[in-house]
Amino acid sequence: MRIVIAEDLLLLRDGLVRMLTDTGHTVVAAVDNAPDLERAVLEHRPDLSIVDVRLPPGFRDEGLRAALSVRRQDPKAPILILSQYVERTYATELLADGNGAIGYLLKDRVTALDEFLDALDRVAAGGTAMDPEVIRQLFARNTRDQRITALTAREREVLALVAQGLSNSAICTELVLAPPSVEKHIGNILTKLDLPPADNTHRRVRAVLEYLNQ
Repeated sequence: MRIVIAEDLLLLRDGLVRMLTDTGHTVVAAVDNAPDLERAVLEHRPDLSIVDVRLPPGFRDEGLRAALSVRRQDPKAPILILSQYVERTYATELLADGNGAIGYLLKDRVTALDEFLDALDRVAAGGTAMDPEVIRQLFARNTRDQRITALTAREREVLALVAQGLSNSAICTELVLAPPSVEKHIGNILTKLDLPPADNTHRRVRAVLEYLNQ
């Protein structure tokens, strides 16, 4: 996989480069600011970009804004955002176009190598990879929408795993359920969230977005 990294902390940036190189990936560019990120993506057209939310000069949301700019130019460009904290608005903005190929992980997750690499693969393949802690905190806050409250406890569990980017088979393993049960739960979720089969966007991503928007 060809990867661009945008991270201002030298030690973390170099660590990511070494880790990704050692696991068979190619880092085509490693930059420390938002303008260089946009230029690198335009030049290299990578399979995935790993982007810190806060980059120079303001250390606010420059990385996120650069990522959104990249997505406006190429709506399917795979982006994995790294953040120090759970920030709901960022997760929502990233998913807003419904195209998938988006991830949002806390930086601590990088040390869990197998999980981190799996997240890279899912995002590069067009799926999602939301940090479990992000999902846990967002689920704890969201209780207003009647469509959300209509979900059963099991459906909420399934939706949380969908948000993390797990496939149906992985959800089966995680919850010790048979495939028909998982398919039924996902069908119920999509129905309760009013996401009809005719919807031409990524329905699983839309289901997560409906939740995050509450």
